Amino acid sequence: MEKVNTPDTMTTSSEILERLRKKHMDNEFRWTPKGFTTCNGKTYRAEELEIIRILRFEGISDPSDTEILYIIRTNDGLVGYSLDAYGAYSSHDSEFGYNNFIRQIPQAGHDEQLLFQL
Repeated sequence: MEKVNTPDTMTTSSEILERLRKKHMDNEFRWTPKGFTTCNGKTYRAEELEIIRILRFEGISDPSDTEILYIIRTNDGLVGYSLDAYGAYSSHDSEFGYNNFIRQIPQAGHDEQLLFQL
């Protein structure tokens, strides 16, 4: 039986990543001190990116098991993601730059976020 997501159905980060893969939007943005890099070898600065969706996930059995998934579009049309632990559990203690960088990326307007389908 196929799972149907309703407003009260939880979706996992792995389900979202699989949807992105099927749509060829599974480019992982990795942090470097110069910006986000992807598999295409290009490095993007914050002003070349836009966050088009932010999704937060909390573990069912452990509320401290939290993640945040940023779906990002580049100025040249590449769509991908950056996945991080959420809040105090973020593993970027020694990487002040990641947290600072992600805050500099502009977010799409609310209407555009709603139109972005996974």
